[in-house]
Amino acid sequence: MKHYLSVAFILLTCIMYAQQVSGKIFNTENKPVEEVSIFNKSTQIHTHSSTTGSFSLNKTKVSDTIYISRLGYEPRTIVVTQDNLNTPIIITLNDANISLNQVRLVAEINAFSKFVDVDVQASPVKSSQEILRKVPGLIIGQHAGGGKAEQIFLRGFDIDHGTDVNLTVDGLPVNMVSHAHGQGYSDLHFVIPETIDNINFGKGTYYADQGNFTTAGYVSLGLKERLNNNYISIEAGQFNTNRLMGMFNVLDTDKSSAYIASELSLTDGPFDSPQNFSRINVMGRYNYKLAGDQELSLTLSHFQSKWDASGQIPQRAIDDGSIDRFGAIDDTEGGETSRTNVLLNHTKVIDNDKSFKTSAYVSQYNFELFSNFTFYLDDPINGDQIRQFEERLTTGASTVYEHRNIELGQNTLFKYQAGVGFRYDNVDDVELSHTLNRKTILDYKALGDIDEVNTYAFLNTEFKTGKWTFNPSARIDYFKFQYEDKLSQTYSDKAETKMRVNPKMNTIYSFNDKVQLFLKAGMGFHSNDTRVVVANNGKSILPAAYGADLGTLIKPTDKLALNASLWYLFLEQEFVYVGDAAIVEPSGKSQRLGIDFGARYQALDWLYIYADVNYAHGRSVDDPDGENYIPLAPDLTSAGGLLFDNLGRFSGGLNYRYIDDRPANEYNSIVAEGYFVSDFNVNYTLNNWTYSIIIENLFNTEWNETQFATESRLYDEVAPVDEIHFTPGTPFYIRGKIAFTF
Repeated sequence: MKHYLSVAFILLTCIMYAQQVSGKIFNTENKPVEEVSIFNKSTQIHTHSSTTGSFSLNKTKVSDTIYISRLGYEPRTIVVTQDNLNTPIIITLNDANISLNQVRLVAEINAFSKFVDVDVQASPVKSSQEILRKVPGLIIGQHAGGGKAEQIFLRGFDIDHGTDVNLTVDGLPVNMVSHAHGQGYSDLHFVIPETIDNINFGKGTYYADQGNFTTAGYVSLGLKERLNNNYISIEAGQFNTNRLMGMFNVLDTDKSSAYIASELSLTDGPFDSPQNFSRINVMGRYNYKLAGDQELSLTLSHFQSKWDASGQIPQRAIDDGSIDRFGAIDDTEGGETSRTNVLLNHTKVIDNDKSFKTSAYVSQYNFELFSNFTFYLDDPINGDQIRQFEERLTTGASTVYEHRNIELGQNTLFKYQAGVGFRYDNVDDVELSHTLNRKTILDYKALGDIDEVNTYAFLNTEFKTGKWTFNPSARIDYFKFQYEDKLSQTYSDKAETKMRVNPKMNTIYSFNDKVQLFLKAGMGFHSNDTRVVVANNGKSILPAAYGADLGTLIKPTDKLALNASLWYLFLEQEFVYVGDAAIVEPSGKSQRLGIDFGARYQALDWLYIYADVNYAHGRSVDDPDGENYIPLAPDLTSAGGLLFDNLGRFSGGLNYRYIDDRPANEYNSIVAEGYFVSDFNVNYTLNNWTYSIIIENLFNTEWNETQFATESRLYDEVAPVDEIHFTPGTPFYIRGKIAFTF
């Protein structure tokens, strides 16, 4: 009898601890809402709703308080009853204005990203240049007529065009490996700003599902699944700027939905020589709900752009009056590029705790860029103009299985993600040539075909016990690099392979739902250019990055959120392929130490204030003091703003961005000047019409958007000069916009 009682007691105990609340969440239009946060204030346990709106929350008992929230909806609070434990709950969320109180502090590795999403939703992206600026501490600069990918700065890095930050759009990779212009080249101009639904990001090397280029961090853009309304806008402003944009529902039923979006952008820019910039984007998305809680999403997009550019100009040419700030030494620079994408995403929800997510994509990409950085340094007669060209086909696929709410004993919940995938890049006619006036090829510096394959697998686990959350994970990547040199007198087709394992460990301690501490640590990497790999016989081709973050997130009230972290990042020696010169340039070890701080405050129902300050101290490890500066790496950056919404019929904001002076060379003998620039926008809504004024550089600050220490020679100079060459930042720039929603 005692044995039966013991077994009965054990079973009863298991049942008590196995209690859970489950259900589905819908909006007022009876559409399921995913990524809703379901938080048990009594146990600090949380979960999220799936694509079908389903959820389950373990270790829940009668009288527990459940907090349900998502940006754009009124939060709901439920006190659990016995009926809730026996029967799934159906919850309807009402629409609401974006507010900080809709975000709950929970124990997640990327919890800070949820708070920054308030910035994004409160002030939607208004141009392609704004997309990455939404990430705290990330600064961008354009220096080639608006069509070239922006230069990126983050965590004490001059990332160039993406070498140390991983960028994706709904699982579609943006970074281009072994690119004609630079490793990791990332052109986000194929994304229509109004189609962005959210921006997820993480700084550092701590995320197993993020692979190549994730050293300073990653940024993942999510596009709208469906439209609530049709939308069309027309924009016009200074410098012959015009933009027409539209988004239209073409299908909306219980099982399927589809919309198309398109934009046409034209501008001459503020330069003396018109940029003649044009860009067209077309995107279509189709969603279909299959039987068995499955959802299929097909996204098709095409982008093409063409422009002329004035390039970087030397300070001495302005000082002697040869040109003004918006003049040019060689105004025949410019280029054109295009990208066509097919992206398929499939989600299978097995039950409230298990799901599969699969992505597959094909991308056709073309790139041609004409630049002249040194003018007449190498060729005093024809000049030093170069052409960089490539044609690329990228294919890839990945699948991730997730299992949540696994109970390990009475006090521990466990979940895990397991994923596998591959990416293949076939790049033909990767070229660097010496040209004249964008017409004549004088000689080839490099020409060849590249094939690069990356296969990978990762395991991401999480243990939650009491106030602690532990997140051990690991990722393994395998690469095959192959390069056929078409300039070699004999057939040359070399291949190298390499494998890297990157372990990671993240820990969170939650004092309560207002304060948490975190310690993140892990290894990451960025691959080197295929041409470097074969030139160096496979040595140092996957240099490791070692990172750690110690910090805190605090939400003392519903209206205030604070974040702070102390971080460290060390990079192994690597070889760098200089795409502008077709040479392999070695660089030594480097280390960076920094502090991030941010604050977000919902001052009033209609007023939201935010600011981020980021400091980084970076130095080369192998070089002596005074010769170990990292060129163009910023040490102090800041961004913030005042955003207002629903102030009567008005909305808008005043934003700023700041970057300090920074060394332009290893000796700090040449300095790149910092800047403080403010932008402003105001909107007036009447019925379905919105009238907007957008002003960039509100105070008409004279600033240099991008700067380089470059040795160059002008046509009439006897000797070259090494000094700052820069692209001037946009002066006061006003545009008007009219939008109609229907």
